[in-house]
Amino acid sequence: MAQPIYAAYTPSPYPVSVIGSQFIAPYPFEAIIVINSSGDLLITDVNHKILFKVKPCNTNYHNQRVLLDVDDRPIVLMREKTWTVHNGWKVFKGDSNSDSDLIFSTKTPKIIQSKTNVHVFLGSNTSSKGTCDFKITGSWSKRSCAIYVGDSSTVIAQMHKMEPPESVGFVKDKFMVTIYPYVDYAFVVTLIAIVEAMNSSDADDDVIEEVIGSVFG
Repeated sequence: MAQPIYAAYTPSPYPVSVIGSQFIAPYPFEAIIVINSSGDLLITDVNHKILFKVKPCNTNYHNQRVLLDVDDRPIVLMREKTWTVHNGWKVFKGDSNSDSDLIFSTKTPKIIQSKTNVHVFLGSNTSSKGTCDFKITGSWSKRSCAIYVGDSSTVIAQMHKMEPPESVGFVKDKFMVTIYPYVDYAFVVTLIAIVEAMNSSDADDDVIEEVIGSVFG
């Protein structure tokens, strides 16, 4: 299993609290992300204690995910923006979808991109220049994405691969994320869930295009 390299990144010198200060630990730790074939995500620590769950809750008009605690209580609702070319998402408190409960939003700066590049804007960010508060960059397929503070070199979390489980048919994928000290790990998990949903949606679109091409080609 690949090991994270802490020395390669500059840690944040101050606490990062976006969803809640109760999700901050004063030390670095590893979280395991398990993506099931059903589209659900299970997030545990290295001792397999459940931290969060992520479940699809799509409507007829919106692609959605909900972050749940261990007792299935909603922490945030993730909703994909409609009628946008930048693959954007909005994140709300609890199970709300009201703009008054908006915590942050995301968008991809380019319509077409070969690598993951997602910009994150806090709900209080009204910058006319569109300066992002956080960003996610790297290779999703290689599970080597990192989350940075704005356009700086300050990292708050880093993904890395791990050996997949043997003979577990319902597990689609499994990897780890290193979360740095004093960083809101619910925020980190929510960002990972959004990127996973974006890539799942892109994969579904590719399959649909292949089917249409085989029928009408």
